Amino acid sequence: MLRVFVMLAAFFGLTGVGLGAFAAHGLKSKLSADYLAIFQTGAHYQMLHALALLAVAVLSLHLPGRLVNAAGWLFCIGILLFSGSLYALTLTGIGKLGIITPFGGLSFLAGWLCLGLAAWRYQG
Repeated sequence: MLRVFVMLAAFFGLTGVGLGAFAAHGLKSKLSADYLAIFQTGAHYQMLHALALLAVAVLSLHLPGRLVNAAGWLFCIGILLFSGSLYALTLTGIGKLGIITPFGGLSFLAGWLCLGLAAWRYQG
């Protein structure tokens, strides 16, 4: 899973930086301060979890098993649901998209729980 998770981390890192810059420069005059902050929150969480995904890639070499892999996939799902819903909400103005955001947050939490459990079970 090393290659897959590093590639996904690179993709999410690349797009996170790009979207953050887009918000700071391209959306600053187009979005309200509240919506701009929401968009930036999405970019912030995307970047944090891109780095976490990079750590998962390295950990997959040392803590092989389903829990570490599950953490990686849960971080990916979290980025798509949490950050993606915040981007969509701010760009479309459709407030109901915010209903999706907590599911992304739960995916992030579940991913961190999986990492913690993998460490707890580690016998090395």
